[in-house]
Formats: sequence, C-alpha cells, structure tokens
Amino acid sequence: MLLCIDCGNTNTVFSVWDGTSFLATFRTSTEWQRTADQYFVWLSSLMAHRKVPLDIDAVIISSTVPRVVFNLRVLSDRYFNTRPLVVGKPDCRLPKAPRVDAGTQVGPDRLVNTAGAFDRHGGDLIVVDFGTATTFDVVAADGAYVGGVIAPGVNTSLEALHQAAAALPHVDVTKPQAVIGTNTVACMQSGIFWGYVGLVRGICDRIRGEYDRPMRIIGTGGLAPLFGTGDVLFDRIEDDLTMHGLTVIHRYNLETTPA
Repeated sequence: MLLCIDCGNTNTVFSVWDGTSFLATFRTSTEWQRTADQYFVWLSSLMAHRKVPLDIDAVIISSTVPRVVFNLRVLSDRYFNTRPLVVGKPDCRLPKAPRVDAGTQVGPDRLVNTAGAFDRHGGDLIVVDFGTATTFDVVAADGAYVGGVIAPGVNTSLEALHQAAAALPHVDVTKPQAVIGTNTVACMQSGIFWGYVGLVRGICDRIRGEYDRPMRIIGTGGLAPLFGTGDVLFDRIEDDLTMHGLTVIHRYNLETTPA
C-alpha cells in the first residue's frame, strides 16, 4: 500500500492508498521538531484504531516545509523499509514539467494539484487551493503547470487583522446572513467571506481573459466547500485533489522507472 503525505505550513495529512481507494486519512499539525518515532507512534495507533493494516510498502511526500522532510524520510526508511519519493526532488519525475521562468522553483503542492486536476478533468484549468495561502494554479491543455497567483490565505488574513487591530476579535470563517453587518463580528465575517468571493472571482476572470480560451475552475482545500456556497465560483470541488495528485505522480514514476 502507498502512504501519501502532504505537509503544509499549518497541517500535515497522511492518507493510505490501496491502489483503488483511500482507506483512511489522518491529519496533524505541522511541527518540524516531531521525530520519526513520534510520527510512527501517532500514525500506527490511528491505523490500528481504524483497522487499517500497516502494510505500507511505498511512500510519497509533498512538503512546503523543507525542515519536516528529513524526519518523514527517516519514518519511511526506518518503519516501512522504503525510500520515499519527494515531489520536487530530481528523482521524482512529473507527468509534465512546469513551464515557468528559468530558475523558478514551483511549490510541490502546486505541482501535485496540477497532476491531480489534469488526471481528473483534463487541461485548461484554474485550481484554487484554500490553504495557508490561497493559490491559483493554471493547468495548460497538455497538463503542464504554466503559472498562477498567490494571495494571502483566509485564516492568515483574519489572524493578521486580529493581531493588528486591538479592538477587533478573532472570528470564525462562515457565510454571513447578510452583507451589511450590524455588529463587529458580523462585519468582519462579511468582509472576509464576500471579500474572498470577490477575490477568487476577480482573479479567475483576469486569468481567463489573459489565457484567452475557455477554462474550468476547480476548488480544493478545507474552505473550498464554504466559499462554493457564496456564489457560483467553481465548476467542481475536489476535497482529495492533493492526495489524488500524489497517487498520480507515484504511478507515473512506477511506470517510467527503467526495469
């Protein structure tokens, strides 16, 4: 079985893939100090609780936090006796190489989302990922990542607002009942919700205008379903897009590895 690991700035997600479906998915906070032994105790306990067999024979990692990768490599080697594929490293091949400025390093999460979205929906896509940052990835007709946009994440913006303005409380992200708030919390919730609806719509419209051909918009990330209720923003919402992309890249490497 394949263990897919997606390490973001806020959370790290582990999913177990049996070749046809994900048997279980587990989430923990991202902490670079966490050792391989700690990862294994946590993961094996949860897998036992969910009655998922510990038959891991392959591991693939996507990480936007470089300091975490070392201990994830040790986890793979020590407990699963396998060398992991790490997206973005030279030995991890991509179905299509990104077409960006020379010397540019594309975030592994964006490469994985591109691979997953193209496998499911073909090309000419905009993938909007609501994470610590809100990213917009442009997927060409042949499946290559050709650029995008990075904007502040929803929760990042809320936290910055709370920290910078002493009188403003921390609020949850939710769809407000009305655009015009009649109290401080409602005003903040309206600003963040409808502000990001406008941000997503505006950036996607500008990308479509610049790309100059029809494009579909795919939403992913924890807040995508919430913002999908605010307007007709997305053609599809994919909760497991990143994990699916990891299975696509792993399969491609298996198929293209010389015998």
